[in-house]
Amino acid sequence: MAAVLLTRHGGLDALDYRTDVPVPEPGPGEVLLAVHACGMNNTDVWVREGAYGSDTDPQAVSTWRRGRSTLTFPRIQGTDSVGVIVAVGEGVPGSRIGERVVVDFSLYNRDDDSLADIDYIGHGRDGGYAEYQCVPAENAHAVETDLSDAELATFCCAYLTGEHMLERAGVQAGERVLVTGASGGVGSGIVQLCRARGAIPYAVTREDKADALKAIGAEAVVDRAAEDWVAAVDEATGGEAIDVVADLVAGPHFNDLLRILRPEGRYTTAGAIAGPVVDLDLRTMYLKQLQLHGSSQGRRSDFRRLLGYVLDGRIRPLLHGTYRLSDFHRAQTDFMDKDYVGKLVVVPDRHWEQVGAPHAGR
Repeated sequence: MAAVLLTRHGGLDALDYRTDVPVPEPGPGEVLLAVHACGMNNTDVWVREGAYGSDTDPQAVSTWRRGRSTLTFPRIQGTDSVGVIVAVGEGVPGSRIGERVVVDFSLYNRDDDSLADIDYIGHGRDGGYAEYQCVPAENAHAVETDLSDAELATFCCAYLTGEHMLERAGVQAGERVLVTGASGGVGSGIVQLCRARGAIPYAVTREDKADALKAIGAEAVVDRAAEDWVAAVDEATGGEAIDVVADLVAGPHFNDLLRILRPEGRYTTAGAIAGPVVDLDLRTMYLKQLQLHGSSQGRRSDFRRLLGYVLDGRIRPLLHGTYRLSDFHRAQTDFMDKDYVGKLVVVPDRHWEQVGAPHAGR
């Protein structure tokens, strides 16, 4: 089969498109999926670069699980898989063959709700940048929807991450949420997810993306180039307090975000694209009685709730464009340039005309 192999940590040259990769066979409790589409995410890039650091050295080459990595090379990345079940392993009913499914990418490793030992498909086992992949049967969720395969591939990783961030922070209807990195996959998802639960999102993004963010539910937009974020947010809210900051950027504005929060406000983060090492004035945190939450991926219940939002039409796909799997280097280059709102999706060449072409060049 065709697949993109991550052969080592490094640049784009560490990604090798091959057409002679063996088709995997489903083991007990697994299904074999013919992949029709797979969404792209920041985690793919950070893992390729080994950019997660260590507890003692932020510059150390490390994967997503740091000192307990399950990443081996070569690895097929790709978390947001959508496709059709074509074979099943022992213990899985044959009646599942032919199901159209969305894959929950999380490998929970536990029966309870703890995420302390969580892993994910595309890191701990092969993912969806391929024509076929095997996944645990419980992770393959059958769907009936008018959404296309490419549109369905925009949701899982980004929106599950965003939904769990909001859950961790306990976001309630009527609360005001400031979302940084709002034009990206997770950020644009959070804007919609806030509206789905009745909260009021305010988006921090580039000025030229303001209209797109308002169109999906942002109450107002703050220009990320503003010299004074505290004053800019105050103007955007009309002086109303921010209850929760959902931060995907961090970097030099981290302490400003804590200043923006109301007393007893909550900060939640699942990313740090502007810089993971930040200055923190602990006095701001303790004198304002703030809560700080780290978050990554989500629980089974978060995924079920998210899928319900998707199938009920309470959130909609933000598919910017599609790329052939064989054109993966260009796809990831465009992904890293961030000159778009929403998500990019990769489609195996064999399904391009049916799945990818209708959404290309948006």
